[in-house]
Amino acid sequence: MTQLPKSIGTAPVKRQSGWRLFDAQFRDHRAAYVKQTAMATVSMLAVLLLLDLVDQTVLIASLGASTFIVFSMPHMKRSRPRYLVGGYVVGALAGCSLSLLAEFLDTYAFADPRLVHVIFAALALGIAFFVMVVTDTEHPPAAALALGFVLNEWNLFALLVVMCGIVLITAIKELIKSRLRDLI
Repeated sequence: MTQLPKSIGTAPVKRQSGWRLFDAQFRDHRAAYVKQTAMATVSMLAVLLLLDLVDQTVLIASLGASTFIVFSMPHMKRSRPRYLVGGYVVGALAGCSLSLLAEFLDTYAFADPRLVHVIFAALALGIAFFVMVVTDTEHPPAAALALGFVLNEWNLFALLVVMCGIVLITAIKELIKSRLRDLI
């Protein structure tokens, strides 16, 4: 068995305490952390003002998670428009279609309507998961959206507002992307 020379693979390992309170980058980039948090807050405010017309807050909660991803990791693969908008399209299609199917079965089935919705919510998540992975549009908050559409009441206006919300968040990020840094 041949041993590697000591100079290969023996670079010193910098150990960090598992109990630190602040991110290691925070000290050197405080301004970026504050600025991007403010940008995320203002962007979400703009979206929420638009979405204030919609009663189904659970449907728009996923936009908060997407905003976190967009402004904490603006240059990472998962915050690209393909993943944000594409993921929401897949999540909304899976959620809306399974919601409509569950409503149809509520009318003509003898099963407990709540049980039907729970089963179809799980199916919506599974379908959204599969389609996102196959189409390379993975966005976890959009998978949550699929659940929300099945488990909560919605209408076409709510769907339109949620889709406009993710497009607005994506557009804001793309416009100011050059001034943002990855915080994670």
